[in-house]
Amino acid sequence: MTTAQLTSPYQHYVYAYPHKTAYRPLSGRPALRSLWAAQDKSAMALYLHIPFCEVRCGFCNLFTRIGAPDGLTTAYLDALQRQAEAVREALGDSEPVRFATAAFGGGTPTFLTASELERLCDIAEQGMGADLRAIPLSVESSPATATADRLAVLAERGTTRLSLGIQSFVDSEARAAVRPQRRADVEAALARIRDTTIPVLNIDLIYGIDGQTEQTWLRSLDAALAWQPEELYLYPLYIRPLTGLDRHRTDTQGPDPAWDAQRLSLYRAGRDHLLARGYTQQSMRMFRRTDAPQQGADDYACQSDGMIGLGCGARSYTADLHYSFDYAVGMHEIRGIIDDYVATTDFAHAEVGYRMDRHEARRRHLLQSLLQAEGLPVDDYRASFGTTPLDDFGPELHRLADRGWLAEADSAHLRLTPEGLAHSDAVGPDLFSPAVRAAMAAYERK
Repeated sequence: MTTAQLTSPYQHYVYAYPHKTAYRPLSGRPALRSLWAAQDKSAMALYLHIPFCEVRCGFCNLFTRIGAPDGLTTAYLDALQRQAEAVREALGDSEPVRFATAAFGGGTPTFLTASELERLCDIAEQGMGADLRAIPLSVESSPATATADRLAVLAERGTTRLSLGIQSFVDSEARAAVRPQRRADVEAALARIRDTTIPVLNIDLIYGIDGQTEQTWLRSLDAALAWQPEELYLYPLYIRPLTGLDRHRTDTQGPDPAWDAQRLSLYRAGRDHLLARGYTQQSMRMFRRTDAPQQGADDYACQSDGMIGLGCGARSYTADLHYSFDYAVGMHEIRGIIDDYVATTDFAHAEVGYRMDRHEARRRHLLQSLLQAEGLPVDDYRASFGTTPLDDFGPELHRLADRGWLAEADSAHLRLTPEGLAHSDAVGPDLFSPAVRAAMAAYERK
């Protein structure tokens, strides 16, 4: 990566490694039973993906479609149930299978009706054996779909965290992000959520929207803080290929230094605003109220433990393979993939994925630890791999330290500096392996 690239703060949001654009069709369609045979199943994550939304925001490149023709959500849940049965059988009974954490994402899971949400929970509990009332359960929602009947189902079935995508409390900014909503409707949804027993409310906000200023950004933050959310996620706006905002873009010359500077300035203003009001920073994006209940499972480690993903946009992780279904952003392609998923009867094999060798596992462990504010205890890394991060990634870590983004590269605890956290979307891509970079670059968008 060149110096110019490394100094651009906004290159790639790294929420998982490798990115799905590095996945490829798997030769031989390996059987799930063989993939999971050697995996520790005592503490896993469960993720159920619902690929439907009432609208698609202009910035969104998630795997989702707008609306659902009559019968499609039922057919999708039928397929989800078939997949759950096949996966649970593949996990076997030779050792206990326990889920330590669960999440419903999308798309918008609350696009489903209240009765369909009941069925979704049944699939997780009866199909997979997850005890939703005994583990952290996070569910994503939107203001329009956070209705009282849906929220009542989620609360009763054990939801501990409800994440509401708002993006801006300023109506003109919401329109600029191609997110049709009115602040009055947003406030009404928040009131309904606070009337439930769900203990953790997360609010998503976006900075870098056209026409946004520091004053309007802080106004949105204060509007969110009025609800005393336990968590806040602050996202920089990206204009990604094949999204609504990308279709209206006239400048295709690459990164915009002025926009980079604006987003970085708004990030710092938002960070400082929250830190001064009783929140602690967990990552570049995530802030948690100091007195909020913890949501992570005590015995689940995202760097190494397995994850089961159900649904056509979900990933699954074993120690040796990350796998999913085909990936797309364009609406026509997404609809085709959903139709294929709904028609599938054989869910006993992995179709598309990326094989994780020991070197990639080291990178993933480093990435997913370093991008958190608490950083990486070197002893934990050594216990997993028998080496230290400096042994394996010395040049990369020294480069970050030279830029002032890494505190004490040779210390017992690797941690990004505040400025390093601010540049997380440059730090992460700098740690991608050459093989992953090449696969991502060769991916044909669709």
